[in-house]
Amino acid sequence: MPTWSPTPAVFAPYLPGQRPDPALDRLLRCWLVAGLLAVLLVPALRGSSAWLGWWPMWLVAMPAAAWWALHRFALPAGLRAVVRGPRRRRAMPRGAGR
Repeated sequence: MPTWSPTPAVFAPYLPGQRPDPALDRLLRCWLVAGLLAVLLVPALRGSSAWLGWWPMWLVAMPAAAWWALHRFALPAGLRAVVRGPRRRRAMPRGAGR
C-alpha cells in the first residue's frame, strides 16, 4: 500500500490568492528583458565563454525558466488548450443507460 500523501505545495497552483512575490517577479522580468536585449544588441554575447559557457543560456533561458517556475509552470490560456487537445466524451458502458 503506498504511503505517499500530497503536501499542500502540490495543490498550491489551485489555491485562490496564491500569487508570486511581486518584487521577485519584477526582478526576473527585468533580467529577462535586459538579457534578451543584450543578446540581440551585442554580438559578443551570442557566443560562449570558457568560464560560464553559452551566454544566451545565462542571459535569456535561465531567467525565463526561473520566471516560469515562479509562476508554477503555468501555461498561457491559448497554449493550454493546444496541449490538452480536444475533450473526449466518455463512452457509457452497454446497458448502463437503460
